[in-house]
Amino acid sequence: MRVMALDIGQVRVGVAISDPDEQVATPIAVLPASEVVANATPFRRLLEDWDPELFVCGLPYTMGRQEGPQAKGIKQTAEKITDATGIPHVFVDERLSSKEAKRSLREKGLSEREMRGKVDMIAASLFLQAWLDARRA
Repeated sequence: MRVMALDIGQVRVGVAISDPDEQVATPIAVLPASEVVANATPFRRLLEDWDPELFVCGLPYTMGRQEGPQAKGIKQTAEKITDATGIPHVFVDERLSSKEAKRSLREKGLSEREMRGKVDMIAASLFLQAWLDARRA
């Protein structure tokens, strides 16, 4: 089964996908959040190309393991995406995934400007990989 991760933000959604054996997460795209919520053509193409059976959506938690301030909006957005696509979703802790993604991109020599379009999909791949690893454990 292919699993698609969505790092849902107010402006952008980072997208990552698993291989069919659920072993490896790969970053694939960053789309405008409005296109994802509206199930617009670019998002539908990703769904057609990758045919995911489940969305894994990152949910921001505080370091005290409480849902962060953006969690309510992300839950509502994930519900809209599921309603539009018919693909169920689950939530995972995305705490620190964006910081880790930025650190990784900095190590590759990217500037803040160059990182802007990549951080969200890298973060999605990081929390998807953690979810895949936890399922195998």
